Parts: sequence; C-alpha cells; structure tokens
Amino acid sequence: MNTAEYIVKRLEEFGINDFFGVPGDYNFNLLYAIESNPNTKWVGCTNELNAGYAADGYARVRGYGAVITTYGVGELSAINAIAGCCAENIPVVHIVGMPSSKNIEKKSLLHHNLQETNYRSFSEIYKSITEKAVILTRDNAKIEIDKALKFLLREKKPIYLAIPSDIAEMEISDRNILYEWVSDKDTLEKVSQKIVQKIQESTLPLILGDVLIKRFDAEIEFKEFVEKSGLPITNFLMGVNLIDMDYEMYLGGYYANFRNPIAEKYMNDTDCLISVGPIYSDVNSFGQKLPYKINNHIAIYGTYTYVEGKKYNNIKMADVLDSITKLIESRHLPINKPNIGYKKRDVENKPLDSDYIYPRLQEFIKENDIVFAETGTVPFGVAAMKLPNSTIIEYQLLWGSIGWATSAVLGACIAKPNARVILITGEGAHQMSAMEVGTMIRYGVKPVIVVINNNGYATERILSRSPKDDFNNILEMNYAKFARVFSGDVWSTKASTDDEFDKSLKVTQIMNKMCYIEAVTEFMDMPSLTKDILSSFKDGNEKNSTKKIKEKKADSYKEIKLMSDKSDIKYETIVHKTFTPKGDAE
Repeated sequence: MNTAEYIVKRLEEFGINDFFGVPGDYNFNLLYAIESNPNTKWVGCTNELNAGYAADGYARVRGYGAVITTYGVGELSAINAIAGCCAENIPVVHIVGMPSSKNIEKKSLLHHNLQETNYRSFSEIYKSITEKAVILTRDNAKIEIDKALKFLLREKKPIYLAIPSDIAEMEISDRNILYEWVSDKDTLEKVSQKIVQKIQESTLPLILGDVLIKRFDAEIEFKEFVEKSGLPITNFLMGVNLIDMDYEMYLGGYYANFRNPIAEKYMNDTDCLISVGPIYSDVNSFGQKLPYKINNHIAIYGTYTYVEGKKYNNIKMADVLDSITKLIESRHLPINKPNIGYKKRDVENKPLDSDYIYPRLQEFIKENDIVFAETGTVPFGVAAMKLPNSTIIEYQLLWGSIGWATSAVLGACIAKPNARVILITGEGAHQMSAMEVGTMIRYGVKPVIVVINNNGYATERILSRSPKDDFNNILEMNYAKFARVFSGDVWSTKASTDDEFDKSLKVTQIMNKMCYIEAVTEFMDMPSLTKDILSSFKDGNEKNSTKKIKEKKADSYKEIKLMSDKSDIKYETIVHKTFTPKGDAE
C-alpha cells in the first residue's frame, strides 16, 4: 500500500474511523486514502481550527482522534486546537499534506508559503506543542510513522506528520509492529511497596483523583483502588465524576476555600496525599499552592510516579494502581460526608438565572450522557451538580480556549453516535465556532445544545476593570433563529423564564433531532462559585501587579543609587526629579 493508505490503516487500528479537516490541493491524496478504506470516512468542517477541536472531542470519547489540513494556511489555522490537545493530554494525530519533495528540495515558491521559502518553518513550530513532529521523506516514512504512533500511545499527546504529495503515493511496507509498551517490572514493584508502606504508616491518608486518569485509560483500576483502600477521596474540577458520588467515602469536589469545607479540611490535615492524574493549574485546582508538604505527597502520572519528591519513570498509571490495590489493606476511616449537588428548585414564571439553570440541568442529565461544558462561567456551575455515575463530563480548563466546546461536541457525537451528547456554552464562546452547528446537521448528529446568553463575555467582564468595558461586548444574535438558518432538521427555542426553560428541556426528550435552546439571562448572570473564583483571580492579579510595580521601582532606585555614586549629583535629587506622582515616565 502507499504511505497515505498505511497511515489511515494504522489509525483505524487505533479506533479512528473518522477524520476531520478541510480539503486542500496538497492533501487530496490523504482524503482519497480515507475514502478508499471501507472502515473510515471524511468529516469536512467549516475551518481547520474547528476541525482540530472536533478531533479533540472525538479523542476524548473514542480514545484517539485525527485532523487533516493542508500545508501552511491550514496547519496554522489548526495550531490552537493542537496546543490545547498537548496541554491536556488529548492524543490527536495532525496530518499535513505538503507540496512534493522536489519542490521542497528546490525551495520553490508555491502558494501557502512565505516569500522567504522554508518548508520546515511550520513543522518547527509544531515541535513545541506535539510529542513528535516530523516531515516524512522517501527514506524515513515507515520508521517515523511507527515511531510517532508509539509516542501517541505512550504519552497520550498529539503528534504531527507532514507528508509531501509524492511521499503520500509512495509504496510502503504494511508490516505490523507492536506499539504497546510495558512497565519496568523492578521499578513498578519498588514503587508499589513504597506507596503502600507510606499509606499504611499515615494517620489521615487522602486520595485525590483528576482528569489524567481518564486520559491514560486507568478509570477501572482507579475505582478498584479507591474501593479496596477504603480511604476518603476527593477530586479536582476536571476530575469530577471519576467515582460514584454516592460512594460512602466520597467527600465531594475540592474547591479550596470557596466551597465544601469538608474536603478542604481533609486536604489541609492529610499526612499522606495520594494524587492520581493531577493537573495543578490555577483554575483546575483552585489555586496552585496546595496545603501539604512534598514528603506527604504521592503523585501517580501516566508514565511515571513521584513518591516523597523522587521520580520513578517507565511505569504505567494503570499498572501502579493495580499493583498497590493488591498490596493495600482496607482502612475504611470514618468521614463526614457532605451533601452533594443542588437542591431541586421549584418552577416559577420568573426571569431565568443561573440559580435555576444549573439545578434544572442536574435533573436533566441522565446516565450515559456525555456533557461538554464550555470554558468560562459554565464549568463552575456544572461542578456543583450531583451526576449519575456513568455520566461523562468534559472541560478544557488548562488550555481554556473559548469556542472549543461547540466543535468538540461535533467530534463526540460522531465518535459515539448512539449517546446523548449535551453542550452547555456561553453565547460569546459559541459565536466563535457556531458554524459547526451546520456541520452537525449535515452529518445527522443530534446533540442537545444549551446556549446561555448573558450579554457578552461575562468572564472578562469580571476580570477587567469595569463590567461595562466596551471590548467585552459582542454581536447580539437571535440564537434560536440562527440554528434554523442551516438546511436540515433541527428544533430550536428561546427560554427567558424558569417555566420556559423547564418546558424546553422536557421537549428535547421526545425529539429525535438536534435540539437547540437559547437560555436568556440578565446581564452578567453566572453561578455564584464562578463569581467568587474569578473575583479572587482578579484580586490576586491586582496584588501581583502592584507588587511587580513596587519591585520595579525598587530596582530603579538601586540603579539610580549606583549612578549617583559615580557622579557629582546627589542621590536624593535624582530620586525627587525621576519619581513623581505623575508617573515613572517623567
């Protein structure tokens, strides 16, 4: 088979049956390879960025995803989506169709190029945001494809393969190779014993679960460890619903000092934190400074583990969890279990707000639903919900690219066509990739889309100096009508009261089509947890800014003192003339 067919075949074996992207004259050979394979299909998107987001959503549900773009203009359009995959361990293959090897060697000035022709400039950029980025050649194609796929499987991060048009058609060996890797046996045994000993010697051990458990396919092993250990457990925001919320040892989510004082107390008091798959970012962990010492910390990652600050490489998360589960003795420490979830709200004919939206969505979400919560105000409203054990919740809180969720839902729907997929998004983020609603209709997928319209970029309204700053305003749209612009079968409505929102959710349950709800709230309406957290971020940023200004001025004073030591001018005079209430410029 040729190189393009080989790549498609190998990715099909990874569970990728659908390839997202935009056609271009440099990638046609790749598209023909997809169409000629009876088990794969092409999904055309409205632009490359949205295609990257869709591949991201597909990978979150199916395990792996793929996006195909053309050289230059296409690959650079998708780069933000691939960076998000890198940040959050989403294994997506980005395949780029390039001009022929002959044109590359001659540095021919072809379209989609810079005037100073350098065919490696874009692949060099991708090296920073992928686990491996390579341009295939006649000599390296087979070796580099297989090597890159090994990285994809091991690290669960994106890879980049650029394929010149003649290399795509070049014959290549289709010999199977093994991509799977195994944990180092001696390291695994040593680490497992250290972890178990540390837990058994501790007085108040605590388990913390987070999203990398899902990324590294260790959910079953994690649940078995939690249940066998009998230890109390909490989670960061992206790790919501890794464990049954009714489980007797579940403390609810950790929100630092914003909510749930029970989980906060356990985190403050633990003498042995077993964190599994954590991402320690400001939003996900509610502040990066966590209240425990390094010697009390065990951190189990996808391919390595830390115990008391020492790193042990080449061991799989699932293997570590399985090993310590077999060794550990059950503790079943008594806990104070908090109330989890929103209280049911009565339906009233009053203006719609977040205090009604999120409790009502909590009732609406059922077992086996897949829920995408857009970056911004939404994740904190979803975080406080009590959800069925089998519900999948997806956030993008580390990279935080608004507009991601709408296109990611397209990918999720195609990855799992029989599941009910729910998108909860703000209207500002939705505008950035709303054209993919048309793609959803085109391919016959049927998500439930809830667009919360609170009149502008609400997150930025809190973080900027004034909520009324003009740059946080956006184009006003009639979203319910927008959904019907596209040719296809869609039901849409606008809800402005509790009663209207309640009825609209009920209607979706009898519809066999895409359902699109515009939920209109007051200006700046958002969940209370969102307000508290964003306000704290703003306060912290302002304090840091003030601190930096003071440090900058202090350094300036030192510089001036050095200057004065070498001159006849008195130091005090320079300070007086340089730093005045009118500002540093004078």
